[in-house]
Amino acid sequence: MKLKTHIFVALIISIFIVSCKQNSNAKKEMQEEKQVTAKEILGNPEYLAMSYGGYRHKDPNIEPTLAELKEDMKLLAAMGVKIIRTYKVHKPQAENALKAITELKKEDSNFEMYVMLGAWIDCKNAFTDQKRDHNAESEANIPQMEKVVALANQYPDIVKVIAVGNEAMVKWAETYYVEPWIILKWVNYLQDLKKEGKLSKDLWITSSDNFASWGGGGEEYHVEDLNKLIHAVDYISMHTYPMHDTHYQPEFWLKSEGLEDMTDLEKTDAAMLRAKKYAQMQFKNVERYMKSLGVDKPIHIGETGWASFSTGQYGPDGSKACDEYKEALYYQHMREWTNEASMSCFYFEGFDEPWKGGDNAGNSEKHFGLMTVDGKAKYAIWGEVDKGAFKGLSRNGNPITKTYNGDKEALIKDVLVPPTEEEILAHKSN
Repeated sequence: MKLKTHIFVALIISIFIVSCKQNSNAKKEMQEEKQVTAKEILGNPEYLAMSYGGYRHKDPNIEPTLAELKEDMKLLAAMGVKIIRTYKVHKPQAENALKAITELKKEDSNFEMYVMLGAWIDCKNAFTDQKRDHNAESEANIPQMEKVVALANQYPDIVKVIAVGNEAMVKWAETYYVEPWIILKWVNYLQDLKKEGKLSKDLWITSSDNFASWGGGGEEYHVEDLNKLIHAVDYISMHTYPMHDTHYQPEFWLKSEGLEDMTDLEKTDAAMLRAKKYAQMQFKNVERYMKSLGVDKPIHIGETGWASFSTGQYGPDGSKACDEYKEALYYQHMREWTNEASMSCFYFEGFDEPWKGGDNAGNSEKHFGLMTVDGKAKYAIWGEVDKGAFKGLSRNGNPITKTYNGDKEALIKDVLVPPTEEEILAHKSN
C-alpha cells in the first residue's frame, strides 16, 4: 500500500510540474507574440502615435517624476496612443519614460506602449554667443548617439525607432541646424550597427525634420547629401505645420472668395479644410522629391499640431488661428487622413508644456497639448471623456474633466473667424 501511495504522489507531482512548464511556455509564447516591429506599428491605425514632452513646470529643469510619467502613459493609452516620440537623451526624461513603461508592463501584461527615441543633434557652438558653424557638429552629439544605442539595446521590447535629430537640417533653425552630411553620418552609423548585430535588425532609423528639409521646399535643400540620406533612412519622418504658416505663408489661410453666404462657423470649418489640404500638399511635395530619386519608402508625419490659444501672431491681432475649436478640427482631420492613408502621425502633443515660449503666458508654444497641465481635456478629446476613457485616471491630482466645463456654446463664443487678406491689410494700415 505504501509503495502504491508513493507512486501516486510521484505521478501527481510529475503532472503538476509538466502543467507548470506548459503554463510557463504558454505565457512566454504570448509575450513573444506581443513583440511587434516598427514595420508593423508605423502606419497601423491601432497604434496611434503622439509626441511627448511631459514637463509640467515653467522651469524645464524640473523633471517629470516616475509617478508622473506613469500617469501620463496611462492617459495616452486611454486616448488609443501606443507609440510616443521623445526628443533627446541628455536629460533623464526619455530614459525615465522607458522605465515607467517597463513598470506599467509588469503591472499589467496587456499594457502596450512603444517609443520613437530621439537623439538631439546640434551644430558647433549651438545656443552660444560664439559664431555657429553649421558645417561642423557639436561635441555633445557623440554622447547623445552613444546613449540612444545603449537605451535601444536595454529596452528592445519598447524602443522601435531611433530618430537622429529634430528639425536639425531646416535652415530657419539658425541657433543649431547642421548640414545634411552630419545627419547622414549618424544614420549610416546606426545602420552599420544593425548590420553588425549590435542593434536589432528590426529597429528603424530615421531623422525627424521639416518638410522642406526632406526636399519638399526650396531648391537650396536639394543637395547630394540629402539624396543619400533619403536612401539611407528606413522611412522619412516629416513635419508639417499649417498653423505656423497662417502667419509665415498665409496665402492658403486668407481667403474671401465663396465665403459671402457662409456663417462664421462655416468659414472656420472651410479654413481648417484648407489647412488639411495644405499639409497634404507638403506631404505630396516630399513624396514627389523622394520618388524623383528612384526611392519608394514610407513617409510618416513625425510632427504636426495646432495650438489652442495665442496672444501673439496667431491670435486676435494676427492670423486668428488659435482656439480649441480649430485645434479639435485639425486633430480630427490629421487622424482621419493619416489613418486612411496607413501613415503614422506623431501628433504634437499630448499635454501643454508651460516651460516653452518664454515668459508670455499667451505664447502659442505653451498651448499645443490636447490636455492642460492640470488634467482638463480640450475640445479635441471631449468625446473620450464622454466615453469614460479616463475613468479612474488623473493628472496632478485632478480627475480628467472638460475645458469650459463641457459647455460647447461657451467654447464656440471664443472661436476666432479667420481673417481675409483685405481685413489683414486694413488692420495693418490702422
